[in-house]
Amino acid sequence: MPTQFFSKLSQNYIELLKDDEYYDTTIEVGEDPNVKIFRAHMNILCYRSPYLRRLLASKKRSNDNGLVHIKLSNISPEIFQIIIEYIYGGILSLEEQDTSDFLKVLAAADVLHLQELVDYLQKYLIKNKSEWIEQHFEFTYQISLQSNNLLELQEFCTNLMAQFLDKILKSFEFTSLSEKSLISLIKRDDLQMREIEVWEHVLKWGLAQNPTLVPDPDTWTDDDFILMKNTLQQCLSFIRLFSLSSKELVQKVRPYKKLLNHQLYEDLVNSYMDPDIKPAENILLPRNIVTDEIIDSKIVNLNIASIILRWIDKVDLNYKFSHLRGVYLPLPYEFKLLLRGSRDGFTPKRFHELCDGKSDTITFIKVKDSEEIIGGYNPLKWESSDNMGVTIGSFIFSFKNKNNCKDAIISNIENTTISFYFNPLRGPSFGGTDIIIFSSYANTNYNEYYCKKSHYEKKIRDSEDMFSIEDYEVFQIIKR
Repeated sequence: MPTQFFSKLSQNYIELLKDDEYYDTTIEVGEDPNVKIFRAHMNILCYRSPYLRRLLASKKRSNDNGLVHIKLSNISPEIFQIIIEYIYGGILSLEEQDTSDFLKVLAAADVLHLQELVDYLQKYLIKNKSEWIEQHFEFTYQISLQSNNLLELQEFCTNLMAQFLDKILKSFEFTSLSEKSLISLIKRDDLQMREIEVWEHVLKWGLAQNPTLVPDPDTWTDDDFILMKNTLQQCLSFIRLFSLSSKELVQKVRPYKKLLNHQLYEDLVNSYMDPDIKPAENILLPRNIVTDEIIDSKIVNLNIASIILRWIDKVDLNYKFSHLRGVYLPLPYEFKLLLRGSRDGFTPKRFHELCDGKSDTITFIKVKDSEEIIGGYNPLKWESSDNMGVTIGSFIFSFKNKNNCKDAIISNIENTTISFYFNPLRGPSFGGTDIIIFSSYANTNYNEYYCKKSHYEKKIRDSEDMFSIEDYEVFQIIKR
């Protein structure tokens, strides 16, 4: 294997850059009054930068004998000094630079097709300067949009918008987004916005593209609606209109109904009026809103929590569109985490220590090696006694996975002689055998998990075989 002496080689090339004797190229960088002439060497420039190779080739053909002179007016002398030292010595001097200079170097490196530097700076900025990017989002985002070669930074900025749009909007004007950028944002499942806010922001964006339109749609002519519809035609299909509440539909969407396809609007209205209409297969599901600020769960998302709360409040979940209505906001309950198995242990003893005497609890159980979630609601207080709990208000449920609520099963108590079987060797168990979590000893981990229909109206699992759990959580819900 050959020995490599790159350090000395780099030093020699930097010395060559500073030498005034052997140069054959001059580069005029910047715009008046900030202009500087750099002396350089054509062979080095050509082999380091494909862009400079093409530029120099055209200049050389028209000037075979003398110095070749080129201009780079769109790069400042200060930024080009960093770039030229990289081109000659393979070094990057950014220790004393502002983060904004990193981005300017990135933009210049992209123009000059310095791919190694482009790749490095994108990764460096994302890893080390994410907080600065949040605070100076518009500047960063506009640079990322200058080229399709900056997709890594573009994607990072889009992720920031999806996760922290409220924070981003403090330093960034939403209406300045390009149509392509807007679509890439609103099509995301993880966009952390209520759907009515998405609708309102898209309308605001559309108005910004048509400054002659007044905001009040009651004053619009048919031609105004056509103009706005043409502006938004690529965006409207990504708004999850079926996730809106009936109040939001009436107050926020109906004034703009001429923007929507007539049949779509009719289907939308009918979905609220006729509970037996079956939703079309291509209707987008609600977005995956992060639950941390509302319910501290490692198992369920906000959509599942919302469905459970609507069932507690006796909202009709047999309604065919119930899984599409999105989050039940504002949530009328506070979720208080009482127990998490991965944090507190998987023994009956810990369950009863943390949950006994607590009423109005929801249990979520994550089945191991699957996305399945099962659980139940108990309006009574858990006990360590060997007694039966009797109530007409309990129910159990299952979800195939947290991102698909369409096939959810919710099963009310049917035979109220045993809504719960309280026992010191059981965890949160429902019915006689509808959900069983059991251990042979109070202070050892559970060793039996199964669901066999007995006292609740529906089976919530296809199989009655034993299964294992990955985790379980018990929340007490408290009316706000």
